[in-house]
Formats: sequence, C-alpha cells, structure tokens
Amino acid sequence: MKYGPFETTAMKTHLSLIGATLGFALLLGACHKKPLAKGGGDELPPVNIRVQTVQAKPHVATEDVTGSVRPKLQTAIAPEGTGRIEKMLVVPGQQVKRGEVLVRLDTRDAQAKLDQARAVFEQSVKSLQRYTALVASKAASQADYDTALANNGVAKATLTQAETALGYMTIVAPFEGVITKKSADVGDLASPWKAILEMEDPGALRFEADVPEAIIGSVKPGEALAVQSGTISITGTVSEITPVADAQSRTFLVKLDLPSTPGLRTGQFGRAAVPVSETTVLRIPTSAVVRRGQMEIVFVVDKGHAQLRLVKTGKWFGNEVEVVSGIENGEQVATENVARLVDGQRVEVQAQ
Repeated sequence: MKYGPFETTAMKTHLSLIGATLGFALLLGACHKKPLAKGGGDELPPVNIRVQTVQAKPHVATEDVTGSVRPKLQTAIAPEGTGRIEKMLVVPGQQVKRGEVLVRLDTRDAQAKLDQARAVFEQSVKSLQRYTALVASKAASQADYDTALANNGVAKATLTQAETALGYMTIVAPFEGVITKKSADVGDLASPWKAILEMEDPGALRFEADVPEAIIGSVKPGEALAVQSGTISITGTVSEITPVADAQSRTFLVKLDLPSTPGLRTGQFGRAAVPVSETTVLRIPTSAVVRRGQMEIVFVVDKGHAQLRLVKTGKWFGNEVEVVSGIENGEQVATENVARLVDGQRVEVQAQ
C-alpha cells in the first residue's frame, strides 16, 4: 500500500510522540528507583543552642462563659418630694462623696407649709398651757384639756412632717461614687416616681455571667475563677449563685466579686473560665516553635543533631505552649537559635 505525502508526515509525527512519551516514562521510572538525597545540614557548622525536655504537665480544662462587668453598688436617685429643679450641681462622670449635695429643688412651697405648721403648733402650745391652768382652777373640764392636748400632738406631728418635706428639697449622695446618668435639668419638675440621677461605686465591681446547667455543678461559692475583659486579666471570687435556672435559657446567674482594677469599667464584656476537668498536656517553651507559612516547626535534639519536626500547637500558657502532636514526652527540643537550624545540622548544647 502506498501513502500520500501528508499521510506519511502525520504517521512520522505520531510515532515521534509515542517515542517521546515512552522515553519520559522510562526516565521517570528510573528517577523513582533512585534514593532521595539527604539534606546538607550535617555539612554546616554546628550551632550553639539550649535545650529543654518536653514535659507532660497537669492542666485544668475550662469552659468559657460570657458576661458583663456590673457595679455592686448602684442606685437611681429620685426626690422624695415634688418640686422644680432649682440647681443641678453634678454632671455624668463626676466623683461625689457621701452626703454631698447633688440637686436643690424649689423650696418656696415646702417653706410655706413649714411656716404654716409652725404657727399652728405654737398656737396649740399656748392653748394647751391655757387649758392646763383652767383645769387646775376648775374653770374648764378635763375633756377640754384632753382636746387641747390632742390638738397639740397633731400640730407637732404636722410640723415634723413639714420640716422633713423641706429637707427633701435638697438631694444628697447616698454613698461615695460617680454620677453615671442625668435624666433632668434645671427647671424640670421632679417627682418621687421619676429618677433624675443614677450613680454607682466604681471601686466595687463584679462580673455577672449566665452559666449553663451542664457545668453549674463545677461552680462553688468562694471559688476563684479567671476573668478576661479586653486586655485585662483578673481573678474573681464567686459571691452569689442563683438557686434556680432561667426557664428560657436553662442557665444560672453567677456573680463574681472583682478586685479594684485600673481600666475596668461597668458594662465591659468579659469571659470567665469555669473548670470542668483536669488532664495533662505536653508543654514546651514558645521560643522552641518556628512558624514558616502555615507550618509549625520544632527541632528535636538527638545525638548532637537537630531533627526537624512538624508539630501542632494548642493553648498558650504564658511563655509555654501546648503541643498536640509531633513530639513525645521526654524528648529534648532546641529553645535558642532555633531559626538558624536546618534538618540534620550538628548542634552544641550549652549548659542551662
């Protein structure tokens, strides 16, 4: 059979491709049969390092519950009498002392009632004196004297009530603290059923959190729990545990007393760590871990050489970190000059 020129060229091209493919396959197979070359770390000069033995240390497993910082002492201030605000002497954020005047109300109506009560009382005193003399001279009956005595008692009580009402026109701080809210100003009508100020004691704070029923058994009165609010880490003491659960959320309200801490304020969000179990974890210094991209690497020292290990870390404990996998208890890891090491490099361990 004869082939045309175009068919001959196509056949030659096809045969060439088959040959190239077979050649590449043979070359690849040969490469797979060759052993992989070892790293050149052993040819590098030794590095001075320090080491630390990997240790399994006890760890209390915790579960975080969220909550807020609240004041232990907080009050809404409303007048005990009715009157126009004449002077507002404080603003939100102002520190006040116990007994310091906060608000003055218009006293004209209360003063008028006091003057009237005083006049009635003075009249009752004179009437009682007169009937006392008349009864002594038998010019008046005992019933008349008893009536005068009763009127004097009523007048005295009315006077005391008017004096108290006048005192209500001056509102003072019930404790030392800071003004947090102002709901009225000069000229507004103040009444006993409407708060015009709110204040709290910023030096006495607590942390309030809703603890799920599944772990409420791990919380005990007087127990110290770690609390984290922003960058502030403190320890709170459990002071109150609500004895019944909320029917909707199935949680118990727990309150922790907090120490006086600069920067800690009412309303801040926080987390409290509730201990739920105790276990052991492998820990190594954070300086032993090198991060290269997404990988975490440590170098295990064995027979004077550094061996690269890929590890997975967990929780941090100050200057130590938990190692979940990659190394075993009792092995020694490099903690100094770690970034200079390569796999298989010789090392010289320095004394601690």
